[in-house]
Amino acid sequence: MTASTKGARGERKDESGAVIREMVARIDGQVVRHEVLPDDRERIREALIRFADVDKLDLVLTTGGTGVGPHDVTPEATRAVIQREIPGIAEAMRITTLKKTRFAMLSRSLAGTRGTTLIINLPGSPKGVRECLEAVIDVIPHALELMKGMTGDHGEIR
Repeated sequence: MTASTKGARGERKDESGAVIREMVARIDGQVVRHEVLPDDRERIREALIRFADVDKLDLVLTTGGTGVGPHDVTPEATRAVIQREIPGIAEAMRITTLKKTRFAMLSRSLAGTRGTTLIINLPGSPKGVRECLEAVIDVIPHALELMKGMTGDHGEIR
């Protein structure tokens, strides 16, 4: 899901969504839903609930709306719907990207679960999406297995 008012109006091409599609393929995933929504907290919240509760998606990656600007509301919408936060994912993304730019400390991305759906907020730029996903992409399959009860103690497959 891309949070971008200009993108939703057709005024900006969604390049970050293409990076997500490319990187998800690296873990044998596929993008089955893609929406570009305006920076509207309630619309983002509703979409996240639909993706998790109705569509039953394993993973929802959002891009955009994670900064400190007045219209950046994706983390607030996400926080309103997740049941359990996974701070280590957002921390890993910030730690990794801080090595490349000090502006990474301004990211308010977060990650958490709703039911068996993992939701991760990513920045809005293609470069930011790539760098943040690089930091966590290899952990996502294991997280999904754990959430579905597919692994036992110490990562043993059930």
